[in-house]
Amino acid sequence: MPHSLDGDLPDDPTATPVTVTGHAAPTSPSPDPADVSDAADDGARRRRRLVVLLATIAAGVLAVDQATKVWALHALDGERRDVLGDLLGLQLVFNPGAALSIATGQTWLLTVVAVVVVVVIARVARRIGSTTWAVALGLLLGGALGNLVDRLLRDPGFGRGYVIDFIAYLDWFVGNVADIAIVVAAALVVLLVGRGVGVDGTRDRDAAHDAAADVTPGRTDDVPPGASDDAERARG
Repeated sequence: MPHSLDGDLPDDPTATPVTVTGHAAPTSPSPDPADVSDAADDGARRRRRLVVLLATIAAGVLAVDQATKVWALHALDGERRDVLGDLLGLQLVFNPGAALSIATGQTWLLTVVAVVVVVVIARVARRIGSTTWAVALGLLLGGALGNLVDRLLRDPGFGRGYVIDFIAYLDWFVGNVADIAIVVAAALVVLLVGRGVGVDGTRDRDAAHDAAADVTPGRTDDVPPGASDDAERARG
């Protein structure tokens, strides 16, 4: 049987067609819709529990802060009473500014900032997935609300009220329970951010690991063009 000049075999109408393919990408089984639904329900229940924890901590801080301020108004005056020598004392102070007497005379601005903080925390709480973040945000929310109540309801007027401070630290500044909650919350936030823990509970390294897992060994579509040839040449 004659062959064509270019060396191709003649067409054979009885031959079975052969399809040549590259490496097939591994496929993972489709997730069970029931499992997906259960996982979503578990996540929603966990978020609800964390939101309840956040709100409970915030309410507790607010209650303790306001109760101690009422006590300070009735039991203290402008004279310092030493509790731990010069390290810690009690002294009633009406603060028109922020901590460390910052922004004195800017009470309205501080009131607006406090309102913004409360709104932001309320929005962030919708996607919370970390217990430590719930504690931190609960402390921050309770502290912000504690001082906000003073600014809204105390003299000399709505939005311009003075914050009640009574815990004297050395000769540095005088604060209150709300300030303590805010400082502790700030320390927790710094710790969480430093460890790469997101508000939703995920970690930066987990996200990096998931991204790396997407590149599956043996998949030709994950290998840059020519990389396989280069590797073969290197081994040779």
